[in-house]
Amino acid sequence: MGDYPKALSYYEKSLTIRKQSFASNHPNLGASYNNIGLVYYKMGDNLKALSSYEKTLAIQQQSLPANHPDLGVSYVNIGGLYYSMKDYPKALSYYEKALALKQQSLPANHPDLALSYVGIGNVYYSMSDYSKALSSYEKALVIRQHSLSPNHPDLAMSYNNIGSVYYSMGDYSKALSYYEKDLVIRQKSLTSNHPDLGASYSHIGRVHEKLNKNSKAQSFYERAVQIGQQSLSTNDPRLQKWTTNLERMKKNL
Repeated sequence: MGDYPKALSYYEKSLTIRKQSFASNHPNLGASYNNIGLVYYKMGDNLKALSSYEKTLAIQQQSLPANHPDLGVSYVNIGGLYYSMKDYPKALSYYEKALALKQQSLPANHPDLALSYVGIGNVYYSMSDYSKALSSYEKALVIRQHSLSPNHPDLAMSYNNIGSVYYSMGDYSKALSYYEKDLVIRQKSLTSNHPDLGASYSHIGRVHEKLNKNSKAQSFYERAVQIGQQSLSTNDPRLQKWTTNLERMKKNL
């Protein structure tokens, strides 16, 4: 874990020095506020992080061209904070600003565009607007299929995202199809005891449980728990959840 108070002290001293040396809207001041915001974010103080990120953005808007990539970074940072704070309309607004900026400056299949679509999809998913979430996740998938290697972890995550939407919509056969694609990639690209692999097994187990295929569900839950026991601490929420799923399944058989 980082020494956040020490980092914060360092960045605040740096900001004080820069205030004496630069104009109030100089990009270097914006960079200092951004660093301070990042530390507050790591410390879990979202409100102070938001205040710092907004100062960064205000300086950037005064000193940079309207389509400068650094503005996009600030939009994503602020959107991410609002998402963490569950203020989904504001999160969506900033993520869409970031996407619009990236669309002006990046090729159509650039991976950073996919990241924006995923962020927007996450907001819609959290708002239970599954059709819009699906649309955003599918746009991200198309970009990643064109720009990434077939076994790239981000491609697996796109399949996982789409699978989760179909699961939430109750379309379990489609959910299973996408979760299985996710699993295939993760089996090839991750170590055999990687927690993300455990999550993939758990997701597939969940679908089989919904389809009343309890023995299959148990098999996948067991694999998730095995991986979790090798790679996670006993109090990790993921392992606890996978263990609860397995115990429930054993009772139902």
